[in-house]
Amino acid sequence: MFITLTHDQVQFYYGSEHWQYNFNEVVELGLLKKKRSFFLENSAFVAITAVAYYFMVFSDLVELYYIIPTLLCYTILIILRFYTNIEFDYYVIVKDVYKKETKIKINPLDRTTIAKQIDQYSSLKFDQILQRT
Repeated sequence: MFITLTHDQVQFYYGSEHWQYNFNEVVELGLLKKKRSFFLENSAFVAITAVAYYFMVFSDLVELYYIIPTLLCYTILIILRFYTNIEFDYYVIVKDVYKKETKIKINPLDRTTIAKQIDQYSSLKFDQILQRT
């Protein structure tokens, strides 16, 4: 369970992280979806391409010995890029009334479970607001 709700407290547990708030202290609770950056793979691809073009244009290699290492490097980069099909990183963000923001990176496989628990929290918070009015 990521969120444990009691009548006056909200407790959060994920991995080794755990913290708690009073129910009225939480201002915002939500999931953040962030696109992963493949800067290292993309920059390595550009560097390998530049080196291959350099050898192709400015080198006296007639036998094209640079093609095999270039293709091998491209293969390794493609494997690194498409090894995981997870294209997004997910974070849980909790903002409180003291302007403190807690941001925890979560496993994409846990996202649906945590989203359901956040929906339960939101509906409980909505019910409490309705009871006050």
